[in-house]
Amino acid sequence: MGHPYLPPPYPPGPERAAEVRRRFGEEARSERPDLSALCLLIGAAADGSLDDAGLDAAQLELDELAGQLPYRPGGPRAWAEAVRRLLGTRYDFGGTPADYQRLESSLLHEVLRRRRGLPILLSVVWLEVTRRAGAPVHGVALPGHFVVGFGPPEEQVLADPFEGGRVLSGPDAEVLVAGATGTPLEPSMLVPATPLQVVQRVLNNMRAWASARPERSDVALLAVELGLLLPAHPARLRYERGQLLVQRGEFVAGAAELEAYAELVGVVDPHTEERARAQAREARALLN
Repeated sequence: MGHPYLPPPYPPGPERAAEVRRRFGEEARSERPDLSALCLLIGAAADGSLDDAGLDAAQLELDELAGQLPYRPGGPRAWAEAVRRLLGTRYDFGGTPADYQRLESSLLHEVLRRRRGLPILLSVVWLEVTRRAGAPVHGVALPGHFVVGFGPPEEQVLADPFEGGRVLSGPDAEVLVAGATGTPLEPSMLVPATPLQVVQRVLNNMRAWASARPERSDVALLAVELGLLLPAHPARLRYERGQLLVQRGEFVAGAAELEAYAELVGVVDPHTEERARAQAREARALLN
């Protein structure tokens, strides 16, 4: 493959990478973005071995899992228990602390293969399988731990796919939030997450994984550049992209991105503008 210094998965070649990013941007800007398609395209952008046949196979697996759920098992708790029995018990989807150390834990096709992943990717499996089966299901972006909610707000039942789909009591959710933030559970934390919010959080996780591994700045750059394709994204991603390009030795492109960021923030934050311009000058000086 020609990537002697990188552990797998290896990124795709330039043409495939450009095609995957084009499709990711189109899906993200569509009227109803498809969560599984977006997560699988993230996988294809990170893993050059995931071709179109692999993308189709992953979607087919989600369809087949959905077909194994009982027909309308009952209310929100009955749905949660039915999915737990199928995905958590029968197919052994779940997570361990070691999964936080693996890039594959953020790639949906690998989570389907290994049946292990981060809470948010396991939640994507829960969401996509149960959505296909007609369940009233949504993602819940608790601080520090993503879970799945069944039913309307007044009847909401939470399940934790990372723990095999364990159905959470009110105190369980409070403990999760307190453990992550030290603050109490607020009703606003239980609002359903949109597909693009889920995708942004997946990309944030990839950036966090890569930031602890400077040798994997390629993954950080990929996550930033995919984030920039989302319709709404923080301007600071431009700054991060500029810094990463400079770090990777692409001084001209990095300086140009830092200058573009400086233009964006200049009106509201002159101090940040000047700092970004100074970093752009330093990057250009590295060429001499």
